[in-house]
Amino acid sequence: MTITDAEMAALLAPGGFHFLRRLSDAEVPPPPLPPHHGPANCLPEHGRIDSPVVDIDDPELPAKVRQGWYGMAAEYGLLDDGREFLLGVDYSDPEDVNSEWAWARVRLLDEWDLGGGDDGPLPKWMRFYMGDRFVPEFTVMSLDGRLMMNTTLWGDGTVSTIVICPSRLP
Repeated sequence: MTITDAEMAALLAPGGFHFLRRLSDAEVPPPPLPPHHGPANCLPEHGRIDSPVVDIDDPELPAKVRQGWYGMAAEYGLLDDGREFLLGVDYSDPEDVNSEWAWARVRLLDEWDLGGGDDGPLPKWMRFYMGDRFVPEFTVMSLDGRLMMNTTLWGDGTVSTIVICPSRLP
């Protein structure tokens, strides 16, 4: 069963994301990725830029991930003048085994929190549990599709944000 837009708005609100609307497939700009690539397997020649990595055992994980994410968002232009961007969201019911991914237009509020650590405000599909801690993992894109960012957990137990922004290539 699919969750509603009102339910999605309620899931995103505690993290400081104001849900504006779900985009139809026709409204989604093409991502700035080479064919058959996701953000994590893009290379510098595709416009990939990496933030510093943070170990999941670092007691300052939430603050460092937040700082890295916002620093990349500001530097590379994720947010428009109204602090709006696209967020990859899962509309499937939490009990469903199959995901129903879509893009939602959201606004970053003044008070926001990516969480990380013992608990946090993000929906389950925006984080992974590692032992008794969770780490954020999600994908965002600028409204015009010229850049994509992915905050991810790596196999070596670190977290970082990567930006794919081909327009920044020399």
